[in-house]
Amino acid sequence: MEETLFVKGEIISGQTCISNKNMIHELEQKGYGEIEKEKLFLKQFETLYLLYAKRLILKKGKKQIDFNSFMNISQKLDAEILTKFLIYRDLRNRGYVVKDGFGFGYDFRVYERGHFGEKGAKFLIFGLNEGQQVKMGNLQKKIEEITQMGKEPIIAVIERRGEVIYYKINRINFYENKARLEESFQF
Repeated sequence: MEETLFVKGEIISGQTCISNKNMIHELEQKGYGEIEKEKLFLKQFETLYLLYAKRLILKKGKKQIDFNSFMNISQKLDAEILTKFLIYRDLRNRGYVVKDGFGFGYDFRVYERGHFGEKGAKFLIFGLNEGQQVKMGNLQKKIEEITQMGKEPIIAVIERRGEVIYYKINRINFYENKARLEESFQF
């Protein structure tokens, strides 16, 4: 895990806001949040990660919000937040900088270690829960779109115990074998 960094944040209009300029700079350098009007706003999964790692002191008014409370709030707004958090936490713990994806579902742009801010994201990871069904056509469409962007598509599958397993996927073509097909129908 990254070096200990204690951050103070507050919930403003449902978002975690960081106002301290030194903290904004530190977090931005590490790939957290988005800057708007000289403040840094964190995504829900980023807030959860920093709370989980005990590196964020989060307040709503005068009340301090802990990990469980924020998770409960977040699940009311986003049914998939636990999946996002588990993937995000796993990738961060492995040393990757992770940003929100391009809207293929719950996905993330992942930068090669040491290349955040220098190059674009190398990987686009989208998550699935174990047992979740996905239509092959939808999966193929996602893979094609990700590949066309020059990113490597990876599926992150969350097992029932919360472990994340990654599958690097490539585009595959299935060609119809017409000769064999015609042979099987001849009597």
